[in-house]
Amino acid sequence: MVVTVLRKAAIVFRTTDTIRITPIRTIASARIVVRIFVCTDKNSAINLRISILFCTFAAVINHLKFPATMTIYDFTVLDTKKQPVKLDLYKGKVLLVVNTATGCGFTPQYEGLESLYKKYKDNGLVVLDFPCNQFAGQAPGTEEEIVSFCQLKYNVSFPQFAKIKVNGEEADPLYKWLKEQKSGTFGKAIKWNFTKFLVDKEGNVVERYAPVTKPDEIEKDIVKLL
Repeated sequence: MVVTVLRKAAIVFRTTDTIRITPIRTIASARIVVRIFVCTDKNSAINLRISILFCTFAAVINHLKFPATMTIYDFTVLDTKKQPVKLDLYKGKVLLVVNTATGCGFTPQYEGLESLYKKYKDNGLVVLDFPCNQFAGQAPGTEEEIVSFCQLKYNVSFPQFAKIKVNGEEADPLYKWLKEQKSGTFGKAIKWNFTKFLVDKEGNVVERYAPVTKPDEIEKDIVKLL
């Protein structure tokens, strides 16, 4: 008997005398191949050997759905010193998660983000800054250079993290999850720098904003959650 995951999310069972097709919903990718080999010994006992072939562990995770109970607090990211930070550190806070770049036409939005943070941080708002160099190479600097630029030019004081990828197979798990929670106008993929996700005090994504949406346009939505 051979079991293969097909493009239409079905498993085909082949034996010497039967063929049946069983739909599956837990795996939605043809990249995962499962083979079950059946042997019959003298006593007609069936011995199964399961061999699961994965291209990479990350590729598998990319095609599995996140549990419905998952929140932003289940993720760990790296700070600018490449040290792990568990996001449950921000439990009970309203979060604005932004992928940023220092050489983008939207870079002046740092000023608006800092203004929001200073105005509402005592009420429970935290802005989380994730630099990303995937869009026209507009965040080419090191973490140290990015932090220095933001502090000197925009007086940024909110938490900044290590550079990440937000699209593709190598996208950070946090961003894979964020995109699953809220799609943009033209799909799930992040379209450009300064896409924003608003997260409530329970760790759930409640809104996604396009790069053109200025920080002060989000203020009213933030206030409702504080």
